[in-house]
Amino acid sequence: KNTKAIAEYISEHTESVLYEIVPETPYTNEDINYEDNSSRTSIEQNDPNSRPAIASTIDHIEQYDTIYLGYPIWWGQAPKIMYTFLESVTLKENATIVPFVTSGSSPIGSSAQNLKQSAPSAKWLEGQRFAAGTDKSVVNEWIDSLNL
Repeated sequence: KNTKAIAEYISEHTESVLYEIVPETPYTNEDINYEDNSSRTSIEQNDPNSRPAIASTIDHIEQYDTIYLGYPIWWGQAPKIMYTFLESVTLKENATIVPFVTSGSSPIGSSAQNLKQSAPSAKWLEGQRFAAGTDKSVVNEWIDSLNL
């Protein structure tokens, strides 16, 4: 819900389309148990080839010049479904990807750098981390600072 809140702020401020990447099989609280090495997300995050299925696709993504790509930090990285998304779409040539993450304490770290491998032709901007409860004005200031 933290990532969704930031995405909604971005969508409102930029007057852009909002698309939620939803897994075909929804995650339960048990699936996202950081302390259980046999939880679904622990297994996915530890498998470099894991690509969880997405429930639906976005139409005409190739028409967008800029994509704000938001995700939570799981085990210091982007959830594997983000790789599924990037590898399953055809982006506009030279599209700009602006990553943003939500996390209680972890930085964006190498997560965006690692995602670049799944969309190497895109222009990637430096990402931004937001904590839970970040004020809309902070997000708007960040967007404005990008000069897009």
